[in-house]
Amino acid sequence: MREAELVLGVLRERGRRGLPLERLYRQLFNPQLYLLAYGRLYSNKGAMTPGPDGETVDGMSLGKIERIIDALRHERYRFKPARRTYIPKKNGKKRPLGLPSWSDKLVGEVIRLLLEAYYEPQFSDLSHGYRPNRGCHTALSEIAHHWTGTTWFIEADIADCFGSIDHEIALSALAERIHDSRFLRLLRNMLQAGYLEDWIWHATLSGAPQGGVVSPILSNIYLHKLDSFVEKVLIPEYTRGGSRAPNPEYREVAKQLARMRRRGDRLAVRALRKQMRGMPSKDPADPRFRRLRYVRYCDDHLLGFTGPKAEAEAIKIRLATFLREELKLELSQEKTLITHARTGAARFLSYEITVQHADHKVASKGRSINGIVGLRVPRDVIKAKCSPFLKLGKPERRNQMVNEGDHTIVRTYGAEYRGLVEYYLPAGDVYRLNRLEWVMKTSMLKTLACKHNSTVTKMADRYKTTITTPYGPRRCFEARVEREGRQPLVARFGGIPLRRTKNAILTDRAPRPVTVRRKELVTRLQAGRCELCKQAGTVDVHHVSKLADLENPGRPQPAWDQLMAKRRRKTLVVCAGCHTAIHNGQPTATPTQ
Repeated sequence: MREAELVLGVLRERGRRGLPLERLYRQLFNPQLYLLAYGRLYSNKGAMTPGPDGETVDGMSLGKIERIIDALRHERYRFKPARRTYIPKKNGKKRPLGLPSWSDKLVGEVIRLLLEAYYEPQFSDLSHGYRPNRGCHTALSEIAHHWTGTTWFIEADIADCFGSIDHEIALSALAERIHDSRFLRLLRNMLQAGYLEDWIWHATLSGAPQGGVVSPILSNIYLHKLDSFVEKVLIPEYTRGGSRAPNPEYREVAKQLARMRRRGDRLAVRALRKQMRGMPSKDPADPRFRRLRYVRYCDDHLLGFTGPKAEAEAIKIRLATFLREELKLELSQEKTLITHARTGAARFLSYEITVQHADHKVASKGRSINGIVGLRVPRDVIKAKCSPFLKLGKPERRNQMVNEGDHTIVRTYGAEYRGLVEYYLPAGDVYRLNRLEWVMKTSMLKTLACKHNSTVTKMADRYKTTITTPYGPRRCFEARVEREGRQPLVARFGGIPLRRTKNAILTDRAPRPVTVRRKELVTRLQAGRCELCKQAGTVDVHHVSKLADLENPGRPQPAWDQLMAKRRRKTLVVCAGCHTAIHNGQPTATPTQ
């Protein structure tokens, strides 16, 4: 992988310096980049999902990489139309999802690696979606730490962003930096490959397919123009003044307080101090002070403005005008709102964001939380997450999991609960998730009780344990699977302190060398030895969707099945003969121990 590191490192350095790219298409002939892409994609669930031609990751080989490179070298490679399916959205509508073939995913991942290495140093620090070392928590941390004193939140959401990307604008944005007609022509072919719905081909006149590997980086390149407009035009125009002017009324009361102290009138001093705590020390309507802040995650962006509402409305109009005229995108009328920061709450990344105000919260002789941004867990989110585990308002078992093993039941519940809690740990009221913990815990214990024909109390006594956390010991539930000569498999539910953590800390980005870790599977593939019959030569990689399919007691286990189950691997490097025999269900060679 050393060659891949050098290629990506050179691209990153050129991107950091703002130098244009030439002859980028030649990098698509590097087989090390395809091995790197394969190592990143093969473990995804979608790798075993067939595309329009039925091709999946199963049967991956060095020969397939050579055939793809040969087609690209002679410009004969053509992206196939993606198979379209639909997935439900929260509002009841359906979102189109494209399922490309495996070869297209592999080529797309190589293109993504090249584009990301070059464009990542050029992207705005205020963009957090689909970027390495950035995500929802870094975007929320930016808001919580730097948006103090915000008066208005401008919530903006682009309607059908992925499906509305204009191909000509996207390619012209790429052509500003990439001076390689062959590479741009390949991207045009990818964008215009079309899709299959009910086996009928449809043209893609605009948009990048959701589910495509390259779509996220293309959307960031496309929306980088929006980031630049906000940072270079709107923010300088609507940001002025070093600090607010002092409040004359507050200063007058402060003078009276000083006089009463000199006179020794304690009752008057106490009354004046109480009056001052209910008054702003700075002028909230200072016309010489404005602040505009901005953060974007994918197609959702939030602006925080300190100033009058009329100017906030003007910012919203200018934002919509720029998107319409320059990028041919429209803001969603339902999700684009202007919210008063103190009396209302903006919705961003499934959080409620508000500005706190409480005159009675005093620390170090000053009001401690006034103007501070607060992150909250929405009540409707808690209700929605609890509903799958409730029946008639009470926790109920999951009948579809009764026949699973105890370890699988506890692991499934634990993973779902842990994912939700760890996402909302930056919220100041994360303790509200104790309702979700109780509902899921009771549902899990009822499922175990049904499985063992027992009671919830007996299941709780059987699986409860205590673990050590940074906040002291915590009670949780644990299921173990002992293994001879190996560490036991441990599944755990709970034990996470529901306390706010500030673990998303933004630091200045410094150029770092590109390091690539070689995947174990890539090393096994390059070894060129069948792991079943031990013969050297041309090999393929046999893939299975999940390990549970290998441990089915209802059918006899062939040698390859036993070997994969023993190694706890969903992959097996085999020769062409053994691979054919596996798919035909024929007896294969017995592996040498």
